[in-house]
Amino acid sequence: MDNQFLVSLTLILITFGLYIGIAIYNKAKQTSDFYVAGRGVPPVFNGMAIGADWMSAASFIGMAGTIMLLGYDGLAYIMGWTGGYLLLTFLLAPQLRKYGRYTVPEFIGDRFNSHTARVIAAICTIIISFTYSIGQLSGSGVVIGRLLEVDARIGTMIGVVLIAFYAAFGGMKGITWTQVAQYIILIIAYLIPVIFMSLQLTNNPLPWLSYGQIVQTMGELDRELGVSEYFAPFTNGTKWQFMALMFTLMAGTAGLPHVIVRFYTVSTMKAARWSGAWALLFIGLLYLSAPAYAAFSRFILMRRVAGQPIDQLPAWTESWVNTGKLQVADTNGDGILQWNELIIANDIVVMATPEIANLGVFVIGLVAAGAMAAALSTAGGLMIAISSSFAHDIYYRVMRPNATDKNRLMVGRVTIVTATVLAGIVALNPPGAITQIVAWAFALASGTFFPALLLGVWWKRANAQGVIAGMLVGLGVTLSYIFAAKYGGFTVLGIIDTGAGVFGAAAAIITIVAVSLSTKAPSQKIQDEVVDLRYPEQMSYKNGDVWIDK
Repeated sequence: MDNQFLVSLTLILITFGLYIGIAIYNKAKQTSDFYVAGRGVPPVFNGMAIGADWMSAASFIGMAGTIMLLGYDGLAYIMGWTGGYLLLTFLLAPQLRKYGRYTVPEFIGDRFNSHTARVIAAICTIIISFTYSIGQLSGSGVVIGRLLEVDARIGTMIGVVLIAFYAAFGGMKGITWTQVAQYIILIIAYLIPVIFMSLQLTNNPLPWLSYGQIVQTMGELDRELGVSEYFAPFTNGTKWQFMALMFTLMAGTAGLPHVIVRFYTVSTMKAARWSGAWALLFIGLLYLSAPAYAAFSRFILMRRVAGQPIDQLPAWTESWVNTGKLQVADTNGDGILQWNELIIANDIVVMATPEIANLGVFVIGLVAAGAMAAALSTAGGLMIAISSSFAHDIYYRVMRPNATDKNRLMVGRVTIVTATVLAGIVALNPPGAITQIVAWAFALASGTFFPALLLGVWWKRANAQGVIAGMLVGLGVTLSYIFAAKYGGFTVLGIIDTGAGVFGAAAAIITIVAVSLSTKAPSQKIQDEVVDLRYPEQMSYKNGDVWIDK
């Protein structure tokens, strides 16, 4: 057994022990602990938990790889995901917190005064969160598979057991504090390699400032090797695809049920806004580093691996070839590995970079622990979203309104275990790369929840019939476009499956407006409540047109 294996395993086991310990210490005893952590989380820690919930395996493992392979076109992921956070923080999160419910379907059910809308929203939450969790579990499989040198599928099943245990045990309260620990681990694990590479290549410890000169050198290398330039825009897709993907990720972010629920765990509307501000800072740390990570990795691969004799490749290449995520083929038979003969899956770039840059066993182990933290924190949040949609919105609010607290907690825990196992089974043979699967989840959220929440908060005339029709049309259009683009080769303006949300959102908004206007307006009481949502908490509505302090 080599040193690397022991160091990585020790680091991962220590962090796993920490997560399980936190979950047991913060065990959920009541339903409010299980769903909204008792609404007592301070904004700065909530910001960290949002960051961890948000920076999934797709961000940690997949994003730098996507940017490395797509170059300029990969920036749509960073711009969309970060921009969506601003939409959420300003347009929706404080207003939803003021409404004071446990889940997104509960807000939709109560705001539109409709059980049908509630059940459809709960089903949408389950579909979106389930799709997203396949990406996370497939990510944990990549990490555990490489670490234990087993097939990625066995790694996925190990991840399933872990998530099922601590999400079911601690509920939202346990998960919140676990996510704070996971954020700290994942951000340290992400920044150390990129800072070391920056020092190695440019003698400057600040990668955000130094990677520009590497990108310039890479332009010259690209021309020498005759490959398409790294920072030339729209070489991998049309500009419409770039815009559609960016919109899908932005609107999807603002409608993601497991992220919105995070804003319910604080005590006030002001705390919800501050949580969003802190989260943006914590997320920015990783997102500003991803392009530097991608540039450094590509540069090192071009200089140290491409152009080498096939029989003298570095030792790390062999262990990655064994996982099936790296292919090295001497197609022209000259015994030298050319750049275009190296086929690298974008899901392994971050994991392999510390080995590529020879950063030592500790850093490689730390990255493995960070990647696991990213996959587990998001998967935990997703499982809580699935569980609350079923146990709270369908079981308690619709099927059995007189269920006891104990009964509801048990149903919630059983749902988590079932959902994790099912997602794990699908993740054994994932239908796409991690970032692609995650983009589908965002497309579904932008086609269903984004229009329903946006108009639900900002247009008092939106009614139940409108939102029911809108969510169904949005879901139908988005799913149809994903399938048509991925399996049927059908595209509009070159927009592929990952940009499907733009069509879903447009169809849903038009449907909600048209159906709401052609049916009866909501009651005056509901319309007053919606207007009241837009004002800070110390204000109260009075006599139709006068505002007074409470």
